This record gives sequence, C-alpha cells and structure tokens, in this order.
Amino acid sequence: MTSENVIEAENVEPSEPKPSRPVDDRLIDESVARAQAEGLQLTGEGGLLQHLTKRLLESALEGEITDHLGYDKHDPAGKNGGNSRNGTRGKTALNAFDITFDGRLSAARQ
Repeated sequence: MTSENVIEAENVEPSEPKPSRPVDDRLIDESVARAQAEGLQLTGEGGLLQHLTKRLLESALEGEITDHLGYDKHDPAGKNGGNSRNGTRGKTALNAFDITFDGRLSAARQ
C-alpha cells in the first residue's frame, strides 16, 4: 500500500448508515415454517396472513393513539386527563384478494 492510497482512504467520507429493514426476514421465515409444520394455512380465513395483519394493524393503531395522547396504555398520567382511552372492542375487517377492477380514465368533472 502506498502513501497515496492511505491519503485517499482517509479523505473518503463515511457513508450514511443504512436504515434498518422494517421486517426481519428470519422472523417471517420462522413464522411461515412453523405455520406450515402446524398445518396452519398461510392465506384465507384463520390463516397466518390474517393473524399477522391483525397484529400489525393493532400494534400500529395502539402506537398511534399513544403518540396522540402522549402517554402509554395503563399509565396513571392519563387518568382524569379529559382525553383518555375509552376501551376497546372487537372489530372485524373484511378483505378479499380475488378482486377485479376495470378502471377507466375520465375527463375532469364528468
């Protein structure tokens, strides 16, 4: 290695750190393998995708309400604050994957 190479290496700015991946591929692979081993369907009613979607949405909504209110669930800071969590109830979101859509362009204001 020459001194030129050392100088060039020292002048190189470090690259920005890569953002973390939003999904851990290993965790997904393990979940799919476990579901298949237990005979759980991957899609459809009661399948792995339905369970994962439910948990993901619930977690995201819980985080959103925590952000909005400014305190965690069961935190005494929110007691009698006037803007509090009013409880939850079961909800069912319907979805279908076999949807056909015949889109067409239309002129503005038609």
